Amino acid sequence: MTDLSTQSLHDLNIDEASRPKAPKVSAATDMHRRQGRQLAAIHRHYLMEMAQIGAVLARIEARDTPPEHLKKIVLSLDMAENFRAFGSLCGRECQVLKFHHDIEGSDMFPRIEAAGGGKFREVVAKLLSEHEVVHELIIRLGRAADALADDPGEANFVQAATTYRKLEEVVRSHFGYEETELAEAIGYYLGAI
Repeated sequence: MTDLSTQSLHDLNIDEASRPKAPKVSAATDMHRRQGRQLAAIHRHYLMEMAQIGAVLARIEARDTPPEHLKKIVLSLDMAENFRAFGSLCGRECQVLKFHHDIEGSDMFPRIEAAGGGKFREVVAKLLSEHEVVHELIIRLGRAADALADDPGEANFVQAATTYRKLEEVVRSHFGYEETELAEAIGYYLGAI
């Protein structure tokens, strides 16, 4: 496991250019591919949940005045409730996402790698390294949400919002890669999720 805690948020990336392609599963049928796309349905659910966080974030931002006046704002009760809701949603969804990745890393990926005779080793290794980036972002978002709950000021909100947006960007890219590269293997080797 790589220690990502010292990397800046800007540098915490998944390096899409280094992603290996999965080998084709020549015996996979359309039924196998449909079964493998179950992962995409699960991911869509997570993305819808993340969209709720984004909606709360947008609601908070919509209540702000232009940036040059932010320091003069006294947060209303509604605004403070929105900050707390943002932190609570982040905490819940981040734990669910971490659980999803733990299942993939401890069960699904090793089964695909073993059943495929090691042909998927590079793809699985890349996916697991991307999980590390996602988990680091989850940790940072948790800290940012805690700081925001303790002090719902401009700087803490900007940090939480920036971290959330980075997490959402990375998760969307990661999910797309995983779905594209493993759909045949999931259906063929696992039958379903």
